[in-house]
Amino acid sequence: MSSRDDILGRVRAGLHRNASNAAVAREEMLAALTNRSQGPKPGIDAEPKALLERFRLKSEQQSSTVDIVAQESDVPAAVARYLAAMNLPKSAVAWPSLARLDWAAAGLQVEGRGARDADLVGITGCFCAVAETGTLMVCSSPDTPATVSLLPETHIAVVHASRILAYMEDAWAVARKELGALPRAVNFISGPSRTGDIEQTIVLGAHGPYRVHLVIVSD
Repeated sequence: MSSRDDILGRVRAGLHRNASNAAVAREEMLAALTNRSQGPKPGIDAEPKALLERFRLKSEQQSSTVDIVAQESDVPAAVARYLAAMNLPKSAVAWPSLARLDWAAAGLQVEGRGARDADLVGITGCFCAVAETGTLMVCSSPDTPATVSLLPETHIAVVHASRILAYMEDAWAVARKELGALPRAVNFISGPSRTGDIEQTIVLGAHGPYRVHLVIVSD
């Protein structure tokens, strides 16, 4: 028995879950999720251009930088411009799902794989984005490994404007609808990693990337 099975087994035992009552408990859980009430939320203009602008503003307030391009094929050139402006290497690791983009034409060497400790730049997409807080919702899978957004010093994320939602509640609703069973990891990223533990002074890059650059595809 694995440690995971052991832990979950003890949780089930503590909740008195077994094969005979598991189905009833699941139905109760699904009913609670379906009929859940939401708390108060700030008023947000749900028009697509307004969502994009709010997401851009909130992201910049979170210390991210933002570039907006017309279509996905423009992404490699935008990434190359950013790396050159920041004097960063022209090599990166990217989600395998992004490997199809023509990185070589932009003068970049990009490998589609999970990140390792020596990788300095990671390029990801996102499942969706939250305009309310300037937050990325990133779901793990074999084609979208979580390490690419967590290990490198610089995280570049490709965000499609059509996937910018107003609220975090909307993001969870879309995840339940499109993914069904949730993935192993769901990460919410709001700008670079930071801490204020020492003398209440904000330090970027404490627990992960200290640069986050967003390339928003407006199509």
